[in-house]
Amino acid sequence: MSIILQSTVGGFSAQFMRKLPLVEQAMREHGLEPCEFVISKDYASTASYPIMGPFFYSYSVFFGDETFTVTEPNDMVFLDYFLKRVLAADQPPELPQRPGLMRRFFGWMAQAL
Repeated sequence: MSIILQSTVGGFSAQFMRKLPLVEQAMREHGLEPCEFVISKDYASTASYPIMGPFFYSYSVFFGDETFTVTEPNDMVFLDYFLKRVLAADQPPELPQRPGLMRRFFGWMAQAL
């Protein structure tokens, strides 16, 4: 089954719908079940100028007892953000070890000889 999509603003873009199966496959590969997720799209705020419409949308993601909401300008920016969260490592990445200040100083001094 797929991610459940809800929208109060007319649905999701065609490009979003074409890319969604790839995101769902990535979710399965990372041990997540897409059918446990609900994505809801709403206006982030009312339009300042009625002719122009809103500039941002509010995307809420529900899964289990957890939820998060992000504000993005369009569906594809949100989907890219969501995919990055799916692909993110469970733990923070290891940072390369830089030599400390004293080790660099002594190394520099040793080169001077």
